Amino acid sequence: MPQSKISSKAYHDATKHSYLSVQIEPNYVDASTQPSSFKVYPKFYRRVKINLNNPVHSFISLTSAITLEKVYKDGPFKLRVNPSAGALYPTELYVQVRGIEGIIDGIYHLEVENNYLTLIYELIDDGLESYIIPGKSINGFIFLISCVYYRSSWKYQNRSMRYCLLDSGHHLGAIAASAFLHNRDIQLIFDFDKLALNSDLGFENKEFITACAVSGELQDKKIRHLRLKVPFVCGTDYFEANQFIEDSYQATAVQKSRQQKLAQPKFDFDKDKFYQTVWNRRSIRRFRKESIFQEDYLYIVQQLEQSIPTENYEQIEIYSVVHRVEGMTPGLYKGTYLVKTGNFSEKTGYLCINQAIAKDSAVTLFFVSDYLNYQTAMQIAGFLGQRLYLTSNYLGIQCSGIGAYYDNETQELLETNKDVLYGMVIGI
Repeated sequence: MPQSKISSKAYHDATKHSYLSVQIEPNYVDASTQPSSFKVYPKFYRRVKINLNNPVHSFISLTSAITLEKVYKDGPFKLRVNPSAGALYPTELYVQVRGIEGIIDGIYHLEVENNYLTLIYELIDDGLESYIIPGKSINGFIFLISCVYYRSSWKYQNRSMRYCLLDSGHHLGAIAASAFLHNRDIQLIFDFDKLALNSDLGFENKEFITACAVSGELQDKKIRHLRLKVPFVCGTDYFEANQFIEDSYQATAVQKSRQQKLAQPKFDFDKDKFYQTVWNRRSIRRFRKESIFQEDYLYIVQQLEQSIPTENYEQIEIYSVVHRVEGMTPGLYKGTYLVKTGNFSEKTGYLCINQAIAKDSAVTLFFVSDYLNYQTAMQIAGFLGQRLYLTSNYLGIQCSGIGAYYDNETQELLETNKDVLYGMVIGI
């Protein structure tokens, strides 16, 4: 077995939950100590105010937009187009723009809270392509997803490595949704020189690149590395290092993914309705224990099986524990194949750390993988999670991600020795 495979599985195993571990480490935090969840560059940086009537601005903005603001006694709470474990939002978005009329060629940070594109680096003969697709130039967009991991590790400690990668996948899914609405193709890229790019972007191990998505016209042209290092700006108001997360990121950033032929998905969503779905997407907190229709469930499965636009790939197998789907026998399914019959609602509720939504849902899903590249596998699981959110909500079915479950016992229910990467629930 390759050393990289052993290494990545060891990091995954080190973050497993069990009934005992959850009792010993209940993980309570003081909400008043939560670090800031928005990164803002100093005021002297040049900024472009986002104008949603501009299709380019709209394309970029919709990848990360704030869709709802709630006010609590501790202050405002801002929800976004992409779901996030604990609504902690560790991901940041940077976009390189090249050859787009009306915008200076450069690398921009999307300042989500204030609707600005902040120019952090102006291009000459250099750019991000040399790290990601050497020998090529992109007239268009390179979206970089990064994680400010302390926003998540503040609460979830070591297991937040999983949540950062899943959230990165959610964010990639939000980019894909915006691309669909703006009639643009994208390509996700997971295998590239992340460590060199982290260094040149000045992240100082407090933030790290997880993936990118490109959209535009590819040309044969040599682009050199960034000629200057980008000054560091911390993504939180204070920071506490986590050596486990830094080590696991470094070890898994250099692994190679499996490869596949690039193919674009073909969706038939009504765009006006889908646009409203993107804006109104929420994570459900309680189900009414009502059934969903079989045709809706099968439509959701079909959308999950659509192509993922990437050459770097890890196979995700989806197991569904069907509780309440009209016309379907309750039991464990792999895809649409019935593995075993039974009412497993109480079992899934227990497995998901006794969360009621896992037993009251219509379907509880688990994403598993036997991966080569851990970062790619986790992010594709998150990407599919965002697709499940949007497809379900499009049909009027509620959805939530579940990152906490008893890992080994879940594997036993599924009758698999592959790693369980993510749990999700849908229902009414």
